[in-house]
Amino acid sequence: MVRRKSKSKPTKRGKLDDSRLPSPDPVTNLVIADIVLRGAGSLLRQRLEKGLLTGQLDGDKAKHLVESRGMVSTLALWGASRLATRSPVGLAVVAGGLAAKVLYDRGKQIEAKRRARKAAAASGQSDS
Repeated sequence: MVRRKSKSKPTKRGKLDDSRLPSPDPVTNLVIADIVLRGAGSLLRQRLEKGLLTGQLDGDKAKHLVESRGMVSTLALWGASRLATRSPVGLAVVAGGLAAKVLYDRGKQIEAKRRARKAAAASGQSDS
């Protein structure tokens, strides 16, 4: 592989001044990248949340749930995500909590169906 000599002159730091990045200042480039990534991540997250909810709710309700999240809920979600990404133990705690919540919700759903069946059976017997 043949290397071509660059026509750019070295800067005071000894690096070549032919960067393809928006700014010659690395800190500015880091800030720009951070803003772009956070913005894109937020948009993607909102679209994903709305998409997941539209399977269970109508579009307006899903949009309202995603966009009207309160500060406490936002901070709790942020804290849980930070805890989960910092260590394997944190991930296990958050995953365990989510699994417990799913099992609790499923249990309540099964219990509600059981009560509805009993009520339907009781009303069916009393009608005869």
